[in-house]
Amino acid sequence: MIEYLILTCLAISVTFNMLGSIALHRFPDVYTRLHGATKCTTFGTIFATFAVVIFALARLNETRNPKYLQMALHSLIALLALLLTNPVGAHAIARASHLSGYLPKRAVVDAYLERRREKDE
Repeated sequence: MIEYLILTCLAISVTFNMLGSIALHRFPDVYTRLHGATKCTTFGTIFATFAVVIFALARLNETRNPKYLQMALHSLIALLALLLTNPVGAHAIARASHLSGYLPKRAVVDAYLERRREKDE
């Protein structure tokens, strides 16, 4: 039963990571690519980490070997680091793109630029 749960988590992970890869290729500009890739790969990595944690806790239950608890905890710490740094990195890339003058393909209004101009005055 645990194997099916792990395989389901891995299937979801592969699906969303694949969708993130497709988003990088198909979307028209850096902002939509960034959105698709960040959301999909974060969600996919969450499920991959859940699969590792479920596996480690199942093995811990079977063998009582503490290295599996350590593996589960390290996986959760890595997941926490990903959840904290992925949005920050995406924001930094989007902001740098905007500041360098690269606007979205069909941008009509640039509220961020207007606020920056008001602030400078």
